[in-house]
Amino acid sequence: MSTAIAVVLLLAVATYAIFGGADFGAGFWDLTAGGPERGEGPRGLIERSIGPVWEANHVWLIFIFVVTWSAFPSAFASITLTMFIPLTIAALGIVLRGASFAFRKTVVTVRFRRIFGGAFALSSLLVPFCFGAIAGGIASGQVPAGGKAGDPVDSWLNPTSLATGVLAIVLAAYLAAVFLVRNARQVGEPGMAAYFRRRAVVTGVVAAAVALIDFVVLSFGAPHVFDGLTSRALPLVIVSVASGVGTLVLLVRGASHGARALAVVAVACGIGCWGVAQWPYILPESLTFSAAAAPSGTLTALLVAVGLALLIVVPGFVLLYVLDQRQLLPEESVEDVGDRAVESGTG
Repeated sequence: MSTAIAVVLLLAVATYAIFGGADFGAGFWDLTAGGPERGEGPRGLIERSIGPVWEANHVWLIFIFVVTWSAFPSAFASITLTMFIPLTIAALGIVLRGASFAFRKTVVTVRFRRIFGGAFALSSLLVPFCFGAIAGGIASGQVPAGGKAGDPVDSWLNPTSLATGVLAIVLAAYLAAVFLVRNARQVGEPGMAAYFRRRAVVTGVVAAAVALIDFVVLSFGAPHVFDGLTSRALPLVIVSVASGVGTLVLLVRGASHGARALAVVAVACGIGCWGVAQWPYILPESLTFSAAAAPSGTLTALLVAVGLALLIVVPGFVLLYVLDQRQLLPEESVEDVGDRAVESGTG
């Protein structure tokens, strides 16, 4: 039963990495879009693309936390006690990002729009880095078992964590660029489609290079995970690499729809690689999933709750994403008075 919960947890992490990652990656492109005039087109497309769904993506993060503390309480205690600094930074970053995204649309001066825009973009980099650093710290054995706290600094500021954190930022930017290519074509903006296609190709190449560096770092920083990647998780590694290469080929050829699907497969298999390589440990190499599991009654109740969530919540998400992709959702209810004020010369 603990294995079934672990699989559910891994699927939830992959889902958040894909949808939440693309959401955070959009902030990277917002940050690098340039000044107000040069960046108007990219930022406008980004706001229209993530506006209807950006809040919904964090439901997956809440689901991950609830499942982890319910099914594997001792591991959850060790992780939160050890990683409380990056977890706190990530939580504050999510709040700051959401507030800045909303306030940027309502302030009337260029100065404050830049401040809120900068906060939105910078927090979009900070959050995925923290989550990647946490994953790297867990993989490298920085979190002790038994509900104990490890080193609050070295646990997430070590070579494995830093490399994984940077990889998380790059993968988020890569996913966002691929998604935005498709979104630009859907709204009839071929110029923006070409803009983000070039960035998707470049970011894909950078992601491959960073992933290779992370792979080398794992060989001495997280030997158990490295051994798993080169053995039992190798098929998923091959699928991830092949999908990434296929994405680049399709992007160069202009097939944005197929490129988006392959990019999702590449990232999902990348998350799957990590889970399979780390198995059977939730905290390598000190605590297995089975040893950390809650009593069977708790696991049974949790599986029932997950089944109900699949029946009740997932269809709503599917409907939301389908309506969003078909451009059938209205703009956010808050009027963008900032744009109106800027156009009239205020600020």
